[in-house]
Amino acid sequence: MILSPFLTFPCDCDKACRRVQFQLAQAGLRAVQTFDLQSARHALSECPCPPHGTAECDCQMVVLLVYGKAEEPLTLILHGNQGVTWVSFAEGTGQMGDAKLMSAVQAALKANLPALPR
Repeated sequence: MILSPFLTFPCDCDKACRRVQFQLAQAGLRAVQTFDLQSARHALSECPCPPHGTAECDCQMVVLLVYGKAEEPLTLILHGNQGVTWVSFAEGTGQMGDAKLMSAVQAALKANLPALPR
């Protein structure tokens, strides 16, 4: 799978994920989280971070399926570490999805919305 980020958030992945889900919902799109790297890592004992070689790592990857009017969802990947999160569409293996849905996702995520509700 190839990751080609189209957007960067200056925050950790968990905060960026909340922002993405909020902004998608505001645009009438539905996002369903299907994977969380930190949750998966905690299920394994002594699972060091491959890039950092430590168990105490802030690397995070979240996979969201985004639904719009198209029958098939779009796969969105958030990958972050050290306080920065990159947002990409899953590319390859036939995962590109509907072009209209991709445009709607990009527009929703690039919109300047107010701060997240607490």
